[in-house]
Amino acid sequence: MIPFSVLDLSPITEGSDAAQSFRNTLDLAQHGERWGYRRFWLAEHHGMPGIASAATAVLIGHVAAGTSTIRVGAGGIMLPNHSPLVIAEQFGTLESLYPDRIDLGLGRAPGSDQVTARAMRRNLASDADEFPQDVIELRDYFSDAPRQPVRAVPGTGLNVPLWILGSSLFGAQLAAALGLPYAFASHFAPAQMMQAIALYRANFQPSAQLARPYVMLGFNVFAADTDEEAAFRATSMQQAFVNLRSGRPSRLPPPMADYLSRTAPQERALLDQVLSCSAIGSPDTVRTALQAFIARTGADELMITSQIFEHAARLRSYEITAEVHEALN
Repeated sequence: MIPFSVLDLSPITEGSDAAQSFRNTLDLAQHGERWGYRRFWLAEHHGMPGIASAATAVLIGHVAAGTSTIRVGAGGIMLPNHSPLVIAEQFGTLESLYPDRIDLGLGRAPGSDQVTARAMRRNLASDADEFPQDVIELRDYFSDAPRQPVRAVPGTGLNVPLWILGSSLFGAQLAAALGLPYAFASHFAPAQMMQAIALYRANFQPSAQLARPYVMLGFNVFAADTDEEAAFRATSMQQAFVNLRSGRPSRLPPPMADYLSRTAPQERALLDQVLSCSAIGSPDTVRTALQAFIARTGADELMITSQIFEHAARLRSYEITAEVHEALN
């Protein structure tokens, strides 16, 4: 059975704050390590009231310090927001502190809206176009003999695996051309998933980092002891997604009984589409959904995300998923 990993957005729930989110994040990582998850990734988002992981490298260091074996990384760093040298130094520092445990996933979106992106003082017209060159520059900083006159200290000569993240065909093409592993955001943008996987595998060029294509796919799991409880827990994420797409980003709200029956037809259609790569239910339901998804996609690894309001219920969801993974093995 393929490895399972954890994607944590360090959610800020209604009535709580970022400090509690960080305590929950570390607790989840420690449990995930014991349950056998391979990686624990955090994502860069800015200006989002329900996501606490804006200073992603700082939070990665916090999680890595509180764990011992699980790989910890970014899923991802939004490279247009930063100079490649700064990211090389940050992740060179993390790799020096926690050797052979740090991953660096890279995305080309700003991880925010346009107003927030401008507040980060970026040239919005050119950043996306510069992304491939920025990735190449960043990879060079980690090489044993960088071609650039500036050195990343720490960074030069360190083994920090790079990943390309994406939700469209652009990332698939770039990851294939550079011979890098590819993580597709199917947990919230599944529309081009199968086409992107096929494009990546067909055009992959081996590199010093990777000999064969490697595809990791995002997958939502809302697992509980019964189908009914899982469906109830999933309504927090469903509400948050509708709020976001309606221009009203919010903290993660508590679950709501019969939420789907209260949604407008266009909202229900949106949720059906964007959350199509999900398993919501009891252990048996989750196992069936995971088996079908892996068989359909041929994924090399799954990145499990579970946006559940109550921390104990979120832990239980990941525990059930780990038990399903063990049973499939």
